[in-house]
Parts: sequence; C-alpha cells; structure tokens
Amino acid sequence: MEASARYLNGVKFSIECGRHVLVCDQPAENGGDGAGPSPPDLLLASLAACAAYYALRYLQARSLPTEGLMVRVTAHKASPPPRLDAFRVELRLPALDERHREGVLRAVKSCLIHNTLTEAAEIETVVDTAVTTSAT
Repeated sequence: MEASARYLNGVKFSIECGRHVLVCDQPAENGGDGAGPSPPDLLLASLAACAAYYALRYLQARSLPTEGLMVRVTAHKASPPPRLDAFRVELRLPALDERHREGVLRAVKSCLIHNTLTEAAEIETVVDTAVTTSAT
C-alpha cells in the first residue's frame, strides 16, 4: 500500500492512492480554501469507510438487509502532542436481532483501520534531500 502527497499551492496537496487522486486542503481558519478534506478529515473518513465495509460484509455473508447502513465517526482534538482522540464510531443498521447487532459490532471492531488506531504502529520517518531547488 502506498500514498503520496504533492504540494500544489497555498496549503493544498494532490494525494495519490493507487489509481485515485484527490485534493487535500485546510479550512479557511488554517489558511486553506477548503478545496478538499483536511488530513484529520481523511483519517475519520478512512475509519468510517473501513467500519462500513466490515459491517456490510458481515450483513452480506448472512443474507441480512443492508439498506440504511451508515457509519459516522467523530473525534476530538487533543494535545500534547497534537492528535485526534476520543474516537466514536456510530453505526446505523437495518433492524436486526441482538445476536446480529453484536456480530456487526465485532466485525467493525476488527476492521483494518480500527486495529491500526488501537494498536501501537511503528512509523519510520526519513528525509530525502535528493530533490533540490535553485535559489535565485
């Protein structure tokens, strides 16, 4: 898996993930135009999409209804250090019995992004100075 961010202008970046391209920007209060989701928005969207996918797969595997399935994710800014905290994943599901509601909950809690956020991940950060700009 890979994603890259290339500077466009202002505080805007072109994000490439696989064969997809999207714009990432900041809201006006952070110097942006709001031309795209901010990095925290993308993180919340990633968790929501992953949770929704795992819920969907659970429902489909059991031939249960999927109409109305929706996932909403919220979080609060925290510091120090600056980060998102207190994530809340809210599921809106079709009418299900308690056994299947618990099954969907287990499925959602096993999604890749949920596990990534709840387990300590190793992050290596390196600086490549091979690209140079000319000073005038």
